[in-house]
Parts: sequence; C-alpha cells; structure tokens
Amino acid sequence: MPIAGHVTKRAPDVAAKDPALGNIRILTIAQALGGAGPPIVISLGGIVGKTLASDPAFATIPVSLYNVGVAVGTLPAAYIMRRFGRRHGYVFGALIGIFGGLLAATAITIETFALFALATVLIGLFGAYIQSFRFAATDSVAAEHRATAISRVMVGGLAAAIIGPQVVIWTSDAIPGVPYAASFIGLSILAFLTLLLATRLKPVAAAAPTPASGGRPLSKIVRAPRFILAAATGVVSYALMAFIMTATPLAMVACGHSVGQATLGIQWHVLAMFGPSFFTGRLIARFGKERIAATGLALIAGCAVIALSGLAVANFWLALVLLGVGWNFGFIGATAMIADCHTPEERGKVQGLNDFLIFGSTATASFLAGALVHIDNGWSLMNWLVFPATLAVFLPLLAVGRRAARA
Repeated sequence: MPIAGHVTKRAPDVAAKDPALGNIRILTIAQALGGAGPPIVISLGGIVGKTLASDPAFATIPVSLYNVGVAVGTLPAAYIMRRFGRRHGYVFGALIGIFGGLLAATAITIETFALFALATVLIGLFGAYIQSFRFAATDSVAAEHRATAISRVMVGGLAAAIIGPQVVIWTSDAIPGVPYAASFIGLSILAFLTLLLATRLKPVAAAAPTPASGGRPLSKIVRAPRFILAAATGVVSYALMAFIMTATPLAMVACGHSVGQATLGIQWHVLAMFGPSFFTGRLIARFGKERIAATGLALIAGCAVIALSGLAVANFWLALVLLGVGWNFGFIGATAMIADCHTPEERGKVQGLNDFLIFGSTATASFLAGALVHIDNGWSLMNWLVFPATLAVFLPLLAVGRRAARA
C-alpha cells in the first residue's frame, strides 16, 4: 500500500483518489493545529499555576494534570475510535479540547486555580486523541512503510512548534487585565479547526484483512520481550522529556531569565522535537528502529550533560534542543517498534495500553519535576537522574539492534 512519501511517483489524479494518502495529509495538518495545544499549556501552565495557586510548590500541577488527562484519556479514546471509527473519535476529542480551552480562559478570568487545573485535564483528554494521529497514519500501510508514515504525520508537529508559542506571544495580553486568558481561547480555536479537519477523514482498508477475533489476550502480549522493550523505550523517552521540559521554564525564571526567553526556549525545543521527522523515517529504514531509538536516548543524556555544565540561557536552550531531537528519535523509534508488536485486530488495545503507560509515566514525571525543581540543587538532581534511566533502556536497544542488523 503506498504512503505519502511515494506521492511523486504516482499520477496526481490517482494520488488524489487514494484515501490513505489524503488521510495522511489531513492528519499532518491536524497535528500542526491540534498539536499546538501542548506548547501553550507547557509554556503557560506553570506560570498561570504559580499566579493562581496558594503555594508556589503547586505551580506545575496544571501541566502535570494535562499529562494525567492524556494518560487517562488514552484507553477510552482507543475504545471510542475502535467502536465508532477514527473520524467520529477525533471529532469528539476536538469538542473536549474546545471546552477545555474556554474553561481555562474562564478560570484565569475568575482567578480559580482548581478550575484551571480541571481545564488542563480536559485539554489533556483532547491530547490523547492528538497522540493517536501517528498510529492512524499506519492503519492502511504495509509494515515496511510504517516508520515513514509516522514521520510524515509527526512533521505537522514542526508547524505546531511555531503556532503554539506564537499564539502565546501574540495573545498573552490581548485581554486587558486578564493575561494569558486569550491564549487559551486561541487553543479552543485551534481545536475547532482540528474538528473541521477530522470531518474530512475517509474510511480506508487495512493493509491486511482483519480477522473477526480479538487476537491474543492483552496479558499475553504485554509479556512479550518485544513489547516490553518497545513500551519501555517510549516511556523513558517521553517521561524524561516531560521531566526536564516541565521544570525548565521555572528553572530559567529562577535563574533570572525572562518569561519570553523561557517561552522561546520551549519553542526551540518543540521545533527540535518535530523537525527531524523529515528524515527520521529514512534513518529508521536504513539503520533500524532500535538503533535510532538508542541514539535518541543518548541525545537525551547529552541534554543532561549540557544542563549540568552551566545556567546561562545558551545552556538551557541547547539542552532543550538536544532533548527535543532525542525525544523524536526515541519516540518515533518506539512507535514503530510498537506497530510491529500487534496484529490488525489487536491494534486498538495494544496502542491504547502503550499510550496509557507512556502518559501515565509522563504525568508522574511532571509531578516529580514540580516537586524537585523547587528544592535546593533540584535542577542539578533532576539532570543527574537522567543518566540511569537512559542507560537502563539504551543497552538492551543496542543489543537488539545488533542482532537485527546481523539478521
């Protein structure tokens, strides 16, 4: 089954009629718009939280609750999409995102921390649907093209890296006396545009026939070494990224840097997260999923080295860039590994469980980041913790990658 990377080899009229190619384009644009929500929450969640919370230690709770929302939403989202289809699921998810953004703006206006925290949970539920775009790209492609299809959709995140922070910069003071409320109204508008795109998705045939049975029991799948390594790679890549990223804006402000510098740092970070998607699929095809994922973990460790070497703006920004590229290699590699762990009829439950594990651990990492960044030498301690976590998965990935290369 052809994918987006092969469009130039086909007659334009044929490509236009291929629903799989059309869906990949729609998902890429939807990733750009819906994916701009997380940078808004990450850039402002801690800052708004610090303003509204009774205790500064609670500042990052809204960002952490966003990740809780993603984690809690993954399994219901997988069920809804399996039961009603991708299109209806994405429309429902976008409606949640619209309401969540408006609720956040309302909470800022009336200065209620609890309501703002609830709003970030709802935005996280919307994020659970956004995260499944990468899996939706693989629904109708052959196994050897999955990594490229995933990368094509993830390229939309590159635009999201620009759109999200720019929405913050342009709208932060758009409503006099209520800073940042307009930014979350902007998030609702982005969710509405995502809804419009979701209505244009077309049904596609699976790359292979789907048997009527539900496949293997989930308890058997999760015991397979291949699934364990794939899930662990995704968990470590995403959780460490959230662990460091959540604390970075607060650490930068604590070191005397401006909110604008912190926001730009997040923008460079998100650009680094998605920019490599232009070629990550090709790298995976050449060197293997495991080796590219291992390279990503090595880059995340390099981020910690840079962060520990100084507190200048350049240190924070370079660390965030390395963190973003490392996440891209690790997460896309892990996603491609997960796609090899299930049959078509097992797809929904395996993908849902994988994302539940990833975002559950990410939420935990965000909570820990909020607690640790405020203690003495907390920023240094956080970066030292990166090394054992990456090493625990890096070595098995190298071993499996070498065996795959010999095979």
